[in-house]
Amino acid sequence: MSRYEEAKKMYAAYGIDTDAAIAKLREIPVSVHCWQGDDVIGFDGSDSLDGGIQTTGNYPGKAVGFEQLKADIREAFSLMPGKKRLNLHASYAVLGADKGKVDRDAYTYKYFEPWVAFAKELGLAGIDFNPTFFAHPGMKDGLSLSSPDEETRAFWINHGRACLKIAAEMGKAMGSPCFVNIWIPDGYKDIPADRLSPRLRLKDSLDKILEGYDKKWVIVGVESKVFGIGLESYTVGSNEFYQNYAAKAGICCLLDTGHYHPTEVVSDKIPALLAFYDKVALHVSRPVRWDSDHVVILDDELKEIAKEIVRNDATDKVIIGLDYFDASINRIGAWVTGVRSMQKALLYALLLPNAEMKALQDKANFGKLMYLNELFKTMPLGDVWNEYLAKQGLSDEWYGEAERYEREVLSGRA
Repeated sequence: MSRYEEAKKMYAAYGIDTDAAIAKLREIPVSVHCWQGDDVIGFDGSDSLDGGIQTTGNYPGKAVGFEQLKADIREAFSLMPGKKRLNLHASYAVLGADKGKVDRDAYTYKYFEPWVAFAKELGLAGIDFNPTFFAHPGMKDGLSLSSPDEETRAFWINHGRACLKIAAEMGKAMGSPCFVNIWIPDGYKDIPADRLSPRLRLKDSLDKILEGYDKKWVIVGVESKVFGIGLESYTVGSNEFYQNYAAKAGICCLLDTGHYHPTEVVSDKIPALLAFYDKVALHVSRPVRWDSDHVVILDDELKEIAKEIVRNDATDKVIIGLDYFDASINRIGAWVTGVRSMQKALLYALLLPNAEMKALQDKANFGKLMYLNELFKTMPLGDVWNEYLAKQGLSDEWYGEAERYEREVLSGRA
């Protein structure tokens, strides 16, 4: 009997069908971010980050330009199991001869058609998109959609509108709605004299951006943050602001695992929002004491996030996107590790006796609930995971390929 067959028998003793779990996992899409490959620099002229975010490290081999990033994504995706989407920022527009001539407020679909062709080549499930409200001289005093300067606001409103039009074309081309996430870094380093006016301006800007977008092909989300570097005292787009705005506007909230106080957990927020929203979006990261965007690993909170998605039958309601960027290690390895960790967490959740555990909670039988929680931590998840990989022609022995690519491709870059 193979190790998988033994594992299958062990899980079956608790009423769990491992074959069904594997089949289910293969159908859960994970949106993989392009910006791990180049440290969030993009193609449209910026050479550094701002807005309270940063990458740390200077590991050699960073992608520069569309062709290098495309090659790295192809390599990384070849080592990732499951259904994947590609997540792009507007700053990754393939401008060609128009670079320096066309600004973000005038971007059109043609600058992203090469990405669509690439996504189709890879057989991806879809593309997701983000307006880029940072790393641009159009930010005035660190503000975009909430700026008191009308011209500044107008520029960024037009950028948001352009991105929704681009997203609609992407969705049509891919045959799958494009999720568009709006995050702005607007805020203040020190205690503000007026907390309301910037939020009223942001509300008005968002209202203008959302006028008449194509709801068939675009799903819109808004992403809050508690603070950023240089924005420690006040963030315009706070959690409370966006949850209320999303509810009123009929859009969804995006929860980034690094955008809350360290004692808060996104796993608890998911079911709270599922009670009110048809869709909930995630940026899964790994915050280490702040929004550090460390590579996702199979830690306790990732498991809890996956449990909430699975046990609440929300795999079609929760939009899973990854958002981390580590410049201190092999970037292919970072990409693959994070995606595989997310999928392992989902598989772990699929292999739990969730119905029985819910019933134990309702009966206040917390002793047996604790027993099952601990028991399943040492069940043979790895053997089921290896079977999942094998069915897709993959294995857990993948890092040698990442090292080969580094030697033969990445090491030759300046």
